[in-house]
Amino acid sequence: MKTFRVAAVTGGASGIGRAFCERLARDGCRVAVLDLDGDGARSLARRVGGIGVGCDVGKEAEVVAAIERTEAELGPVDLFVANAGVLAGDGPGGAADARGLWADVDDRWELGWRVNVMAHVYAARALVPRMIERGGGHFISVASAAGLLSQIGDAMYSVTKHAAVGFAESLAITHGDDGIDVTLVCPQAVDTDMVATAAAHREASGNAIGGAAIDGIIAPDAVADMAIEAAGEGRFLVLPHAGVADYVRHKAADYDRWIGAMRKLRRSLKAAAD
Repeated sequence: MKTFRVAAVTGGASGIGRAFCERLARDGCRVAVLDLDGDGARSLARRVGGIGVGCDVGKEAEVVAAIERTEAELGPVDLFVANAGVLAGDGPGGAADARGLWADVDDRWELGWRVNVMAHVYAARALVPRMIERGGGHFISVASAAGLLSQIGDAMYSVTKHAAVGFAESLAITHGDDGIDVTLVCPQAVDTDMVATAAAHREASGNAIGGAAIDGIIAPDAVADMAIEAAGEGRFLVLPHAGVADYVRHKAADYDRWIGAMRKLRRSLKAAAD
């Protein structure tokens, strides 16, 4: 079973990221809590005995600076957890709308691309050469079941999470022989502020957002525990909601039928919200 000495966790101040930081610290790992909420990152870091770094993961320079600081203060990073993510909901114009249902940004697609995809790329650019030189390392990519299926009511989230899944696969394929291991985590609904926000806006707007909670909302700790155990065993894919594997098989077996079923689910969610 592989163990980790120094980890950096994005979106580490709350939700799944917080759970990762707490579990890794209990395991004896030195943890850098990276978060846009710098105060929250530093507060958690004091509790887990690590360092807290304010970091906008959508900006490459800040990701690089956070990694540099982590390695200077804690030592070489052998585990990077790319956990930070954003969703916004489809705007009034539907799937392609630049506006989000609640995101206060000019273009939710640009935001989602930077945070949900490029943040993973930025970390890999900075760390892969160092890890190869040191004999290996590990990336945990927290994507979503939306990256294997789709998130009803948030096209941006679905598309960017599909891209995050693709990047994790490419990283594993390209650099596995270099000693770089990758673990991809694809949960459905988790008890975080993100899920609560989506639910609140679904209620307020009548938009059909979600569907993942049908299979149950699980605790962030459960996701972190499963992911860290899988990483220790060198496994690639983690599906915290067991039913996702069946959904993926059904989708691959009959794509048209799957699209029809998703349309039906969207209609039922919209009716429930109206």
